[in-house]
Amino acid sequence: MPKYLVQASYTAEGAKGLLAEGGSGRRAAVEQVVRSRGGSLEAIYFAYGDTDLYCILDFPDPLSMAAVAMTVRASGALQSTTVPLLSVEELDEAARQGVDFRAPGAG
Repeated sequence: MPKYLVQASYTAEGAKGLLAEGGSGRRAAVEQVVRSRGGSLEAIYFAYGDTDLYCILDFPDPLSMAAVAMTVRASGALQSTTVPLLSVEELDEAARQGVDFRAPGAG
């Protein structure tokens, strides 16, 4: 299954919810929304600084990840960035694929 890194920052309202529910409550909510689209939560970490939350998620397809991301962002409780992750084997496969490319300014 495709794997994703989600980095999120809570809004003021989202932070109030986090304080009320605690980390365990938010982990349960993440697991629920991810499972609703056939995915799974591999890891979840809370942090402080510019990013409040890091999750590693597996989804059956990119559209499932997009559906969850749009729904969660629409809540207004957080802002997030999603990064598709590649395994070493997937990177090896990508490196073997030919690409027809000309750099800008190259003859």
